[in-house]
Amino acid sequence: MLLGIERLLNEPALQDRLRGKSCALVGHPASVTHDLTHSLDALMQVPALSVTAAFGPQHGMRGDKQDNMIESPDYLDPEYGIPVFSLYGETRRPTAQMMESFDLLLFDVQDLGCRIYTYITTLLYLMEACAEYDKPLWILDRPNPAGRNIEGTVLEPGWESFVGAGPIIMRHGLTTGEMARWFQRQHQLDLELEVITMHDYDPRQAPGFGWPVGELCWVNPSPNASSVNMARCFPGTVLLEGTTLSEGRGTTVALELIGAPGLEIKKILQTMNGLAPDWLRGARIRPCFFEPTFHKHHGQLCHGIQLHTDCQGCNPGQFQPYRLVVLFLKALLLNDPGYELWRYHDYEYESERAPIDLINGGPFVREWIEDSNAVIADLEERLQQDERLWREQVQDLLLYP
Repeated sequence: MLLGIERLLNEPALQDRLRGKSCALVGHPASVTHDLTHSLDALMQVPALSVTAAFGPQHGMRGDKQDNMIESPDYLDPEYGIPVFSLYGETRRPTAQMMESFDLLLFDVQDLGCRIYTYITTLLYLMEACAEYDKPLWILDRPNPAGRNIEGTVLEPGWESFVGAGPIIMRHGLTTGEMARWFQRQHQLDLELEVITMHDYDPRQAPGFGWPVGELCWVNPSPNASSVNMARCFPGTVLLEGTTLSEGRGTTVALELIGAPGLEIKKILQTMNGLAPDWLRGARIRPCFFEPTFHKHHGQLCHGIQLHTDCQGCNPGQFQPYRLVVLFLKALLLNDPGYELWRYHDYEYESERAPIDLINGGPFVREWIEDSNAVIADLEERLQQDERLWREQVQDLLLYP
């Protein structure tokens, strides 16, 4: 297969269309080719192209800023002398000065296929700016490591935030290029948008089910996105950022773990199996202990579980991480109704609304978890309705099988 960036590097006809134009690249550490050359370095070697600026989203263009709300500054690239603007620093939207630094914008960012991963919000902000300043935007498309699976609830009206760029479902099943097409239609953006599609990409193909395992190296798109397994788990384990439970930050497998000191994991798993065994399909669930070296419960022994999707007996096509984690939270409160589950803190520049509600795009799921009388069928009905509507909404935007 070929990535969007590789088609641009290999096809003179595409390069000719950029001749005489100044370009800016939006990228991050995972913006690499098959041979692990960074996209900025590769573009700088193409005589037909003039790269005059670069942009970095959350966690930075070249570096790895840990956790949320750790901002990156603007700087001059030490090798090329071009400005590298931060879209997760003093501003999260490009300024007029930034927009004046190029004629055409290239977007080459590896996404995880989940609504709350902030790169797609940054994409929307850039699309809005390109429409305002009449700048063309090319998406250099990349795989969605979670494949075509769709799961979760759609963000409710009024719950838009930096982790919710619109009425998108939690695990959306789109590549970045397809998401850009959805944004353009949803927001009616008058924008010259082009998607440089991947060649020979099949998001349904085993064993990767979205990621070309064995062909394309995994490079962390953010510091704690350490594997394809994490990308598969993330649409569920990200909910833990709104709870007092550890999501494994401070370990080597962040966002693949769920745990806290003193949890009665055996009872929780028994309750989960009794409530909705179908919600546990597709992965192996391993009871474990871990001790975070920083972040929540650092230095304390946590009892929890680790989720595995990349071993014999697993089926990533059946794995439902959102349902699984919601079920874990439900079972925890059923066994311990007084447990202080929700975390209240500033979350992605929001200080008024509960982080768990921002992540879910509304209060419905939290209220269902808290309600001891709410049954599985109540949530399943809502999930199936939102998943069906989203699938119908994006069907004509798909660029791959």
